[in-house]
Amino acid sequence: MPVTIYHNPRCSKSRAALAILAQHGIEPIVVEYLKNPPSRDELRTIVGKLGIKAEQIVRKGADLYKERFADEPLSDEQWLGILASNPILIERPIVIRGDRAVIGRPPEKVSSLL
Repeated sequence: MPVTIYHNPRCSKSRAALAILAQHGIEPIVVEYLKNPPSRDELRTIVGKLGIKAEQIVRKGADLYKERFADEPLSDEQWLGILASNPILIERPIVIRGDRAVIGRPPEKVSSLL
């Protein structure tokens, strides 16, 4: 079963999650989500596999979040649109295997999919 990682090579947690996959002999499909942002529909699927609300994959420490969205009561659909347009706000890494997904924070959480 293929494994996909939404990866930011500049992020130490993302690199660590990728290393854990490699240690288990897994060569994932690597999506550099800042270069190839997921669409609203792809994000909806990801959130569904995570079993959480869209707002829960928002990087709330990011300046963009603090400046524009911190005090906004937004729906899941609104968040999906914001995340599709501003992928820098997507928490990383997200690892998907089949119908399950985890946010790799800490990176060891990816082991639950293996």
